[in-house]
Amino acid sequence: MGMLRAMVAHPEEVYPMVKLKLASDRIRRQIPAEPHWAFSYSMLQKVSRSFALVIQQLGPQLRDAVCVFYLVLRALDTVADYHIAQKSFTSLKNLDLQFYQVKEKAGGAKDYKILMDKFHLVSTAFLELDKSYQVAIEDITRRMGAGMAKFICKEVESIDDYDEYCHYVAGLVGLGLSKLFHASGSEELASDNLSNSMGLFLQKTNIIRDYLEDINEIPKSRMFWPRQIWSKYADKLEDFKNPENSTKAVECLNDLVTNSLIHAEDCLQYMSALKDLAIFRFCAIPQIMAIGTLALCYNNVEVFRGVVKMRRGLTAKIIDQTNSMSDVYGAFYEFSSLIKSKIDGNDPNANLTRKHVEAIQKACGSSGLLNTRGLHMHKSNRHTTLLIMVVFLLLAMVKMRQYLDAKASHCRGAHLNTYLKLISLHAPSSSCNSKHPSALILKTPFVDFFRQKRNQIMMI
Repeated sequence: MGMLRAMVAHPEEVYPMVKLKLASDRIRRQIPAEPHWAFSYSMLQKVSRSFALVIQQLGPQLRDAVCVFYLVLRALDTVADYHIAQKSFTSLKNLDLQFYQVKEKAGGAKDYKILMDKFHLVSTAFLELDKSYQVAIEDITRRMGAGMAKFICKEVESIDDYDEYCHYVAGLVGLGLSKLFHASGSEELASDNLSNSMGLFLQKTNIIRDYLEDINEIPKSRMFWPRQIWSKYADKLEDFKNPENSTKAVECLNDLVTNSLIHAEDCLQYMSALKDLAIFRFCAIPQIMAIGTLALCYNNVEVFRGVVKMRRGLTAKIIDQTNSMSDVYGAFYEFSSLIKSKIDGNDPNANLTRKHVEAIQKACGSSGLLNTRGLHMHKSNRHTTLLIMVVFLLLAMVKMRQYLDAKASHCRGAHLNTYLKLISLHAPSSSCNSKHPSALILKTPFVDFFRQKRNQIMMI
């Protein structure tokens, strides 16, 4: 019902949602035939549906490389979590991930266990990549493993620690992707600083948004909010869950969002240099989602009460409409304006937040490409009964298509079965005169022909 209300309130998002649904269904049907690639792409959909969708923007060879890169890093992350749980710190420090000889067996969610148990299939896919892709993936994965090991026993105390941790788990991903883009021949090699900012902007957004999920996780999860920031507002990080601490919790939240906004201008600069449209969309969509999520989280106590995320319709609209830097500037400008409208003058970081927001808006405006799109994060209007009927009609059409697709092959087979039964009922016995017209028509080769056709159709 919540999604239906959102669709009625924002009917302009219905069409993008339908397109996104059809695209998702198409992706599921386009799993490669080779076992190692079939496993890699199906596993990608299981561990990250959103990434599996965005990766489809890329060309075939680069898409394969990015798919393997992502799964290798997920495997590394799973191994790290396993060592943390087992407190086997020395083993992790000496970890040298060999893509074709992974023997680590890690715990965690079912999908990650499957990934580790069948990692040899990912290794096979890795070895089929161009050598330049292999070198980039190997380099980044080893650097990330060393960095993650460093933070096994180390808490995130200072803002510098926070930036360093985010560099190891996300900034290096940005560097790796830049290397893959360059290896594909489609892009110039971006600077490490800009590539790092692309990763940090996404990672910090996730850390902020996932506070409640992480703090409530059993067994207890590690937290990565830097003590230098949260200790200004509470004695313990868990205190922010308590309603009586709401004011301080929101002030801490705003402090962290403000820290994240530092990276926005670098992200804009990185994306503005991209030449290939597919790579551009692959990079731009998550960045717009990140600043949109920050806009939702800013000054929002619900971060400490439940799940705060962008509605599906808006996500679909962003995916559908992000095709140029003009679109990116428009989205960044609008979401930063939303943050600006939520700034409380009494917030300890109000002036700093406003400074960062205005810097983002200036970068968008001075580009000469600013074109605000009207994403309508919170706006809703009254709509006519006819409009609501259109929403229901589109939903019905999607459901009907799914139903017809599921039944099509069954129906084709059923009709042929019925026809063959009729043939059998009316077929002449062996004692019949073979010169009878029906006997000539209903000879075994003719019946066998229909049986073969039936089997062929049912295999489609």
